[in-house]
Order: sequence, then C-alpha cells, then structure tokens
Amino acid sequence: MNSSILKSFLPILMIVGCVFLLSNCKNSKVKEVESKVTKTTVYPSDVIPFMDKFKILLGDGTHVDELKNYEKKDFFYVEKEGTTNWVVYKTPNSGVTSRTSSNTRTELGEKKHWTPEEGGKLTGTLKVKHVSTSGDARVSASYSVVVGQIHSDEGHENEPLKIFYKKFPGHTKGSVFWNYEINTEGDNSGRWDYSTAVWGHDFSVVGDSPTTYPAEPTDGIALGEEFSYEVNVHEGIMYLTFTSVGHKTVKFTKNLLKSDFAKASDMPQQIIDLFVPIGRDGVERANAYAGEMQYFKQGAYNQTNGKSPESNIVWSTGADIYEGDIAKQYANGDYTEVWFKSATVGAGTPPNKE
Repeated sequence: MNSSILKSFLPILMIVGCVFLLSNCKNSKVKEVESKVTKTTVYPSDVIPFMDKFKILLGDGTHVDELKNYEKKDFFYVEKEGTTNWVVYKTPNSGVTSRTSSNTRTELGEKKHWTPEEGGKLTGTLKVKHVSTSGDARVSASYSVVVGQIHSDEGHENEPLKIFYKKFPGHTKGSVFWNYEINTEGDNSGRWDYSTAVWGHDFSVVGDSPTTYPAEPTDGIALGEEFSYEVNVHEGIMYLTFTSVGHKTVKFTKNLLKSDFAKASDMPQQIIDLFVPIGRDGVERANAYAGEMQYFKQGAYNQTNGKSPESNIVWSTGADIYEGDIAKQYANGDYTEVWFKSATVGAGTPPNKE
C-alpha cells in the first residue's frame, strides 16, 4: 500500500523538484547579473579611497556621513575621461546650505578634528570644469569656487585657509589664489580675508562696473587645466605648495600660532581698499588659531550667490538663481563643477621631509 502510494506521487515530486531547481537556477542567474551590474558602478570612494574619513554636504542640502559606495546624480559622482576616473563635485548658485553660510556647496568635511599644533595634511589634484557665468564683476566672490579649506570648529569658526579658483566671463584663463581669514579679536563682525595670488590675480582684483572685467591674467589657469595643491600643517606652521604643468611651482608659509595682523597698523592696503569700506576693520587675536580645533574641507564650495551686491559688495554677487530652481540653474550656466582625480589626507609632516 505505502509503496503503491509512493509510486503514484513520484511524478508529482519530480515535477516539484524540477520547478524548485529551475527557480533556484533562475534566482542564481538574476543575482549573478545584479552582481555584475553592481561591480560596473564606480563610486567616488573607489577613485579616492579616503572617503571614509569624510562626510559631505550636497548643494540640495543632503547630508551624508558614510560615503563608501555613495553617489548622487548631479552633485557627487564619477566621470570617466579617457582612462581616468574623476570625482565630480557640482553645486548650483542657490540651493540649501549650512547654517553659517549663504553659499551652496558639494563639499567634504573631515570627521577628525585637530589643532594647528597637532597638524594635518591635505592634497588634491583637480581641474575646475565650470564656474557661474552670471554675477557682478565688482564683487570679489563672483565667478569663483573654493576647492579646499581649513575650517575652525571653535570660537568664531573662521577659516585660516580657503583655496579659490576664479574666472571672469569671456576670459580663457582664470586665477588660483588663497585667502587667510583673521581669527578676529573680540567681535567677529570686523573679520576680513587677506588674499594671495598663486597664478593670476588675487581676490581683490575686480571689475569697474557690474559687466566690465579686469585684464585677463597672463599666467592664469584655464577651465579644464589640471593643478595640484598640498596643505601641510606641522607644529602650527602652514606650508602650501601649488603645482601645475607649464606653470612655476609656488610655495607659501603661514604661522597659525602667531598673528601678522594683531594691530591696526598691521592691516594691509588690500584690506583697507576692499574690506574697510564695508565696515570690516578688525584685528586678529595675537595667537591667531592656536589651540583651536580645525578640520579640512575639499570639493566645490560655490562662492557665487543671488544676494544683492548692495548688501555686501565683497561677498554678495547678484547672480541668477531662478528662485532656487536647480535644474534651471544647471541649464543656464549658474553653477560650479570641480573634478578631482586624486587626493589624500593624513598627518602633517616636517617640511624637510616632504
């Protein structure tokens, strides 16, 4: 009886078994295909492995703390050019930004914080692909993007370093320069940036009217032209090195523990001309950024915004923002885009061992 029943059910069991095997086989093939698709996606963390040491704020206000295998279309992703993968940082003139800024960014922020005495090092090799094509030529911040920073996380939360790229409309070559913001003594309303040219002009070179531009720099950097920077803070001294094929290597040294601007008489003429007219006439505390926690930032910090130049002729650029519509800004050239092919972060090193 049992044998007879088993024989009658055997064909059914065989059919069920075949269906099960086929289903498993199909699922296995689907997973294999999905795996292959996943493996073909190249993430920013595949190109620049230090992403685990950073978080990011995107131009639409998105905050992300874990960047392993993360990308977001139109803001933070990878483009392949020839055989080289580049990490793209893109952000509009107007979007959602941090509590301390009017400017949008798609920019990394270092998780580890350190004092100037402890130090740190950041490097990057990049090219700027686009800066805003609208703005007011009289405003220093117009048509510019910050591609690397040291930012303070204490006190006034000012910035001992901002590395800029700026190109006026109609010019072939733009400028690379770096700004040092004083760690203001007392009220921070008197803060200002002192700017130093690397290639081309510094921050203070502006147009005579909203639509007239200064002379194009003869030793500038074009859009799409590679350059590299190294920021090395060792025992309180900041060592900067800038390199680019076809350009002279330029180096700078700045003490972050002792101010060059602690008295009113120390104020450079550049600041008297540019910042004093808008009421920025402070002095720096004598020990500058000594003992304050700092961190590196890297990416595209768009300096062009839609604020009226009448409110601040240095920082309010009056650019087109289409009521914050990001798609329209991208379509009309009102954005910035920066590509990095390599970067590192780590401990500062003695300058004679660099």
